[in-house]
Amino acid sequence: MPESVSVAVASGTVTALVYPPPEPARPLATLILAHGAGAPQSSTFMVDFAQGLARRGCRTVTFNFPYTEQGRRLPDRAPTLEACFRDVIAAIRARADGPGGPLVIGGKSMGGRIASHLASQGLEDLAGLVALGYPLHPPGRPEQLRAVHLARIRQPMLIVQGSRDAFGTPEELRPALAPLGATATLQVVEGGDHSFKVPRRGPVTQEEVFERVQDEIVRWIRRLR
Repeated sequence: MPESVSVAVASGTVTALVYPPPEPARPLATLILAHGAGAPQSSTFMVDFAQGLARRGCRTVTFNFPYTEQGRRLPDRAPTLEACFRDVIAAIRARADGPGGPLVIGGKSMGGRIASHLASQGLEDLAGLVALGYPLHPPGRPEQLRAVHLARIRQPMLIVQGSRDAFGTPEELRPALAPLGATATLQVVEGGDHSFKVPRRGPVTQEEVFERVQDEIVRWIRRLR
């Protein structure tokens, strides 16, 4: 069971959940993942990934942004989201057991985008960034790119993207990642949508898809060490 941690933020407090690995004293990394715009940290996707990555040796931390903690549907503005993420990072670093291994941040969709903002602004002792379904643009509006800041990121970055993601296909992402060279790794989920969901009659099950993505994340994290 994850440990619940109350984190002070400008608007009050938010709840973070710390999922320990099988060997808590020797985690591969501490991975802090933020949720997407439409669902909190208790969503099936976030819990599945937090548990799966913890089983694979990462101390995994999820948290609610202020608007989800307060039961609101409309996301906070980017500065508020970024400040909350920074407060969670500081709280985890301040724990008696420390961050535990290299610090990696990321998240699903909007959460991954906010993590990329922090990385582009400079974040001390950051080992890497993981984006699960990067929202390159709003669906149906490919001209509204959210990618200018990506070129300022200096840490290794893993982006996992479904091949039919309405928020940006791998083909659309590649030009945005090209300036980063080998620093950026793009992992494609064939047949996957924005949440990596694949057709039911496909060659693999949904559980297998998630397992493979989690395996890839851990393989990538091991290369950071």
